[in-house]
Amino acid sequence: MFYRGEAKQDAWLAMLTGALAGLFMLLIHLSIHHQEPHLDLFLLFRRYMGKYVGTFVNLLFAGYFAYEASRNLRDFGEITVMTLLNRTSLWIIMLIVILVISNSVRYGHRVLFLMCVIFFPIMLASYVLISILIPVTGIFHFEFMLPVLEAGWKPVLNAALPEIISFPFGQVVLFLVFFPYARTEKKLNKTVITSYVLTALSLTFINQLNIFVLGPKIALYSTLPLLETVQLIDLAEVFERMDALFTMLLFLGLGVKMGAFFNGAVIGLEKITGVAYKKWVVPVAILIYGMAFLSPNYTHHIVTGRQVVLNYLFPVFQIVLPLLLFILILIRKRKKRSKPSSS
Repeated sequence: MFYRGEAKQDAWLAMLTGALAGLFMLLIHLSIHHQEPHLDLFLLFRRYMGKYVGTFVNLLFAGYFAYEASRNLRDFGEITVMTLLNRTSLWIIMLIVILVISNSVRYGHRVLFLMCVIFFPIMLASYVLISILIPVTGIFHFEFMLPVLEAGWKPVLNAALPEIISFPFGQVVLFLVFFPYARTEKKLNKTVITSYVLTALSLTFINQLNIFVLGPKIALYSTLPLLETVQLIDLAEVFERMDALFTMLLFLGLGVKMGAFFNGAVIGLEKITGVAYKKWVVPVAILIYGMAFLSPNYTHHIVTGRQVVLNYLFPVFQIVLPLLLFILILIRKRKKRSKPSSS
C-alpha cells in the first residue's frame, strides 16, 4: 500500500518519520489559515504574491490538484483491471469512474464532506476487521520486523524524505482549500491534529502488516502488498475471499481522494477566473481523463510516480510554495506592526 522497500523491515520507522515531517507542514498550514481565516489557498497566494504572480501560482496549483486526481483515476482503472474486470478496456472503466466522480463534484464540497461522513464508519470497521483477522489466522510473523535498524538510519531517512512526506502526508496542503469552510474555528486545530495523528498511526500499522505477513523481500516486489496479505486470510471456512472487501475499501478511498483533488482544482479555477464553479466541472473532468493516459502502461505510471513525481514535482507544491507563502505572510504582518511604532 505505502510500503517503502529501501527501509525493508524498518518501514514503520520510515512511515513515522515521514508522518512527523508531515505534521510540521500541517502546523504551518494551520498557522497560514489562522492568519487569514476567510481566505483559501488560492486567495492567499493572490493576496500575498500579487495579481500576476499569484494567479500564475494558482494555475499551477489547480494543475497540480488535477494531476493528483488523474493519478488516482489511473490507479482506479488499473486496479479494477487487475482484480475484477480483466477483460474490460481500461478507457471504459476510467470513463465510467470520471463520470461518477464528476457527478458528485458538481454539487460542491458539501456533498464531498457528507460522503466522507458516510464512508468513514464503513472503512473504519472494515480495516479493524482485517487487522484482527490477520493475527488470528496465524499468518502474522512478528520476527519479520527484526532486526530493527539493521542498516542504520540512512535507509529509513531515504525512504521517508521526501517520498513518504509527498505521499501520503504532504497532500494535506489540499486542506488549505477547505479550511475556510470549517464551522468550528476554535476546535479546528485540535480536530485536525488529532485526526492527522490517528491517521498516521493507522497507516503505519496497516503498512507494517505487509511486513508481518509477506516479509520485507516479497513486499518489496509486490504491486499491491496489502491485497496479497488479505488474500491469505482463511478462518474456519467462514472468513474467506477478504480481498473483495479490501478492493471495495481501496475503491472507496481512491474515489473520495480523487473527488477531493478534483474539487480543489475546480474551486481554484473558479477563484482564478470568476467563472461559475459548475461550468468548470466538465473541462476539468476532460483534463483529468486525458492526463490519466500520460503513462503508456502501469509500470511506467508507478515508476514515474515514485522516481520523479514524489521526489521532485510534488514537494514544490507541498513544501516549497506553502513555506514561501508562510514567510511572506510573516513579513507582511511584521511590516504592519512596525509602521505605527515607527511613526
